[in-house]
Amino acid sequence: MMPRGDMRFSCGSGELGAGFASVAGQRPLVVANTCSDSVATLPAAARMIDGLRVLWVDAHGDFNTPETTGTGYLGGMALAGACGLRRTGHGGEVSPARVALLAARDIDPPEEALLAQAGVHRFVAGAEPETVLAALGEGPIWLHVDWDAMEPGTVPAAYSVPGGLTPGRLRAFLAAIPPQQIAGVELAEFEMPGTAQAAQGAIATILDIVGPLLPPRAMSRG
Repeated sequence: MMPRGDMRFSCGSGELGAGFASVAGQRPLVVANTCSDSVATLPAAARMIDGLRVLWVDAHGDFNTPETTGTGYLGGMALAGACGLRRTGHGGEVSPARVALLAARDIDPPEEALLAQAGVHRFVAGAEPETVLAALGEGPIWLHVDWDAMEPGTVPAAYSVPGGLTPGRLRAFLAAIPPQQIAGVELAEFEMPGTAQAAQGAIATILDIVGPLLPPRAMSRG
């Protein structure tokens, strides 16, 4: 068991959702293939962590429902499901009023209406950390980063949209979050490049961005 301040690494929502009791008092780090894993991870976290806030860093709102989605893509409904707007079988304990959406810039009109009705806080990519954190309040924060939140060409992601965060900007934002507030971290939607050299460069960029969140020994592991 790792002390608070270290991170328990996990892949996949089932493992985290089923094993949350065993990592209570620790800080999980989830590396997910798609945002759809959050359908399970966020409600599980909200059940275990009183007053949980969610900082959702994403080019998209992921707040569609089966009635509003134009594609049927599960990842595009992930946050809405975690907030109880649709039945998922995993619960919907996340309070929309405790969610801040950062850098979202590709949102469907019906999704816009749902976000407004639910009271989700929304911030552009250039928002100051102090403004976003003030909206979330002083409670524990679950951080979700979809790499399509980044400016295209910085971190490979499937659904990149122009106007995103630069690596330096996101790193500075993460460094501004008080460490004691970070309850868990999940990173999603990284697209592995086709060459080893490009993959190494992309992974190095990601590690630099999330460096403020990781304990030193996690950064030094081979």
